[in-house]
Amino acid sequence: MYGDRATIRRILTELGDTWAIVGLSSNQQRAAYGVAEVLQRHGKRIVPVHPNAETVHGEVGYPSLEAIPFGIDVVDTFVRSELAGSVADEAVAIGAKAVWFQLGVVDEDAYHRTRAADLDMVMDRCPAIEIPRLG
Repeated sequence: MYGDRATIRRILTELGDTWAIVGLSSNQQRAAYGVAEVLQRHGKRIVPVHPNAETVHGEVGYPSLEAIPFGIDVVDTFVRSELAGSVADEAVAIGAKAVWFQLGVVDEDAYHRTRAADLDMVMDRCPAIEIPRLG
């Protein structure tokens, strides 16, 4: 398992409240849309990252992580596994504190690179599922 209970708790409660959500668009049928809404309800600032740079849930979107003009605490990743590694590398490059790969997103090499860069990392989990488990 990639992301033990302590790491999940730390990311959700201690690392900061600004979450870049890679793959978030205004498409309400996508999982990212609902997860972003849950994160907002729990006090997180969401930052949509999508090539279309759409405003979602009242937050201005950006076409890439490097285009965001302020610090990001957590990069939550809703892309296919074969693209996730480059997102993790960008998260390291922008100085994020943690990377979260959503359910079904798995890249073990990216996990190890991210951890070697001293970022917290969770893989194949969903924060919308984990938040209620915190108690």
